[in-house]
Amino acid sequence: MTPPPSSPHLPVLLAEVLAALAPREGDVVVDGTFGAGGYTLALLRAAPCRVIAIDRDPTAVARGHDLAAAWDGRLDMVEGRFGDMDRLVATRGIERVDGVAFDIGVSSMQIDQAERGFSFAKDGPLDMRMERTGPSAADLVNTASEGELADIVFRFGEERHARKVARAIVAARKAKPFTRTLELADVVRRAVPKSADGIDPATRTFQGLRVAVNDELGELERGLRAAERVLAPGGRLAVVTFHSLEDRVVKDFLKARSGTGTRPSRHQPLGPSEPEPTFTLLSRKAVRPGANEVARNPRARSAKLRAALRTGAPAWPTSRQGDAQ
Repeated sequence: MTPPPSSPHLPVLLAEVLAALAPREGDVVVDGTFGAGGYTLALLRAAPCRVIAIDRDPTAVARGHDLAAAWDGRLDMVEGRFGDMDRLVATRGIERVDGVAFDIGVSSMQIDQAERGFSFAKDGPLDMRMERTGPSAADLVNTASEGELADIVFRFGEERHARKVARAIVAARKAKPFTRTLELADVVRRAVPKSADGIDPATRTFQGLRVAVNDELGELERGLRAAERVLAPGGRLAVVTFHSLEDRVVKDFLKARSGTGTRPSRHQPLGPSEPEPTFTLLSRKAVRPGANEVARNPRARSAKLRAALRTGAPAWPTSRQGDAQ
């Protein structure tokens, strides 16, 4: 078989993700965020395993179908959300898997395509929809109230000047509705002071809108619960995140599910109504990229990997600690 072409982008913490998942011959591993296919390709090359790759972006799915033809049935590309992972895997006749990988957030390829509307550095339609369906970022900024916009930008973008940003957006849209990315970026840059770290003043606002448009944190919570349901005992979970909001969701979920964050002492016995831990942490602290990787790939500088091993305990009810309320 002729090896397929290399992935067009650099997967972050790739060696560490492979070490955490430890794929073996005959394993079934889910890549819940196929994107450009970097983790999927690495898994297929690391061991004679089967990979079920999931993505909600039709462009990524089309790329995955092209790639699957080169791997003799070992790669199965599935369109959908990773929050539905257990259902999607079941349509392939599989009930349990041996590994699940997540690379959370927008992909570099999506940002690089100006027509997708994710970039504040390139002019394009103000879209930001991963699935290309439902309300766009333009719909959001043109219809949401000033208070709603401020809440989105502050909560999901962690922008300290969220009120100023929201006020500037509402004032500007009275003259002309927003349709282009650079229109919005220019308004935000006038509202947010430049920072000493050199980060573009529009960065956090665009992040906040993207997270809201795609319900990224809600989907992450649903994806973690789906992974809990579909992983076999001894199965491995590896999650790479890029900002504190994502990492907090993963950290809180794994602390609760491993029993390291629900009781005053980890030696204290479980109460009669407390579920048994469903995961064992592979490392109590997040794994960070080394200096060499950050030098090769600046995108890696904020990345964190958290990984865990599935126990044999039943999945928790969705109303338990560590779930979205």
